[in-house]
Amino acid sequence: MSSVDWPGPDIFAPENIDGEIRELNESILSRLAAAPDIWSFSLPEIRKARAAGRGSFPLPAPDRHAIEQTIVGDDGHPIGLRILHPLTRAPRGTYLHFHGGGWVMGTARENDLRLRRLVEVTGFSAVSVDYRLAPEHPFPAAIDDCLTAALWLVGEGGSEFDRSVLAIGGESAGAHLTVATLVALRDRYQLTPFSAANLTAGCFDLSLTPSVRNWGSDKLILNTRDVEKFVENFVPATIDRRDPAVSPLFADLADMPPALFSCGTADLLIDDTLFMAARWLAAGNTAEIDIAPGGCHVFQSFETKLAEASRERIETFLNSRIDAALAT
Repeated sequence: MSSVDWPGPDIFAPENIDGEIRELNESILSRLAAAPDIWSFSLPEIRKARAAGRGSFPLPAPDRHAIEQTIVGDDGHPIGLRILHPLTRAPRGTYLHFHGGGWVMGTARENDLRLRRLVEVTGFSAVSVDYRLAPEHPFPAAIDDCLTAALWLVGEGGSEFDRSVLAIGGESAGAHLTVATLVALRDRYQLTPFSAANLTAGCFDLSLTPSVRNWGSDKLILNTRDVEKFVENFVPATIDRRDPAVSPLFADLADMPPALFSCGTADLLIDDTLFMAARWLAAGNTAEIDIAPGGCHVFQSFETKLAEASRERIETFLNSRIDAALAT
């Protein structure tokens, strides 16, 4: 097992935050403080606003080469897939992706720009999953859909893809769904088909880590109330939020793939990343960790030098795992 660049205390020092990031964070705080409280709207209204580009993150134009496909869930419901193949090189594997949005919003289409760049740099084809959203479809619906997509990819349904190397990943709620899917694949099907996991700003403890509980009301993309509302909508009140099936931080993490954990120090989910990376290592797995001074929640969505460095680190990690897998 290995750890790369485990952060020291200096990375959390305010003086080590770049001026560009200070300016971005102040701008986000100011903009979101002046905006209406999103929880005064219904979730359909919130989703509609986000789809129109009025959410917290920039909304890129849709990729004109994206392919939409539908697979079928266990009970016959449709699960949408958004597929991007590399245009400038031959495929050399497939990346299964789960979007963020607190389990209640978000779509695969929102990630076209970053996934297009990723597939061209790595040679992966990307398959992003439009899993069912809560509260209309509470836990475990999203996990079940992600698991169905993973089984489809490694089974006959995925035979059209290059499966020389398989990777899996997501941002925020998508990182949570990634780990939950990996654990379910291992426990229910004795499958460990993925060679890499890309885990960006994940929420791995839905009973809430100290950094989430203590964050407060400052809305730097998210605040404490937002995460509480997300979990409230996703997990029925009758279910223990520390159940390992709900919060993978408490799961048996043996036989997980090498993982890269990325997070900013100004992300209220920083504890989730640090705690999960430590547990990943303690279970005997390989983990790399990339902690960015002053980075807000999923800061990789913005055009800054810090975001560019993080995106490059993710691409380097994935390329290294492809090379290692192909070499064996």
